[in-house]
Amino acid sequence: MSELTPDEAARLAARAGLPLAAARHTTVAAVANHIHSVVSVLRDLDFGDTPPASAYRVEEGGRHVAG
Repeated sequence: MSELTPDEAARLAARAGLPLAAARHTTVAAVANHIHSVVSVLRDLDFGDTPPASAYRVEEGGRHVAG
C-alpha cells in the first residue's frame, strides 16, 4: 500500500464525518502512515501456539479453558 497523502487523509476523514482543518491534513496523514507501518510489522509476527485472549483471566493470573 502506498502512503496516505494529506489530501487523501482529508477526504477519508470527511467521509467518516470528521472534517479536518486544512492545517491538520499533513499531520494526520503522517500519523496514519506511522500507525500503518507499526501494524504492518505486527501482521508479520508468527504467534504460533499463542492462546486467544479469551483463554486468560486477569483475576486468576493465568490461563483457563473457556467453555
